[in-house]
Amino acid sequence: MFKQFTSHPESVNETYFQHMRTALSFCGRFCIGALAALVHAFFPFLCEKTGSKLITDMHRSMVSNRCRSLQD
Repeated sequence: MFKQFTSHPESVNETYFQHMRTALSFCGRFCIGALAALVHAFFPFLCEKTGSKLITDMHRSMVSNRCRSLQD
């Protein structure tokens, strides 16, 4: 049963708690992005690039950096 909690984190070269911290940090960033999108929906002149910048930064963190760390 414990293996279900560790198999995915191990596949990305993280411990269970490292993976939890990373996932929670992404959750926070998603929340910030959602709030920025909500503000932008009502006031299109605000937060014009916030969402796209968050997505770009999160992709870099999630995919590009992880690919490099797995190659090491």
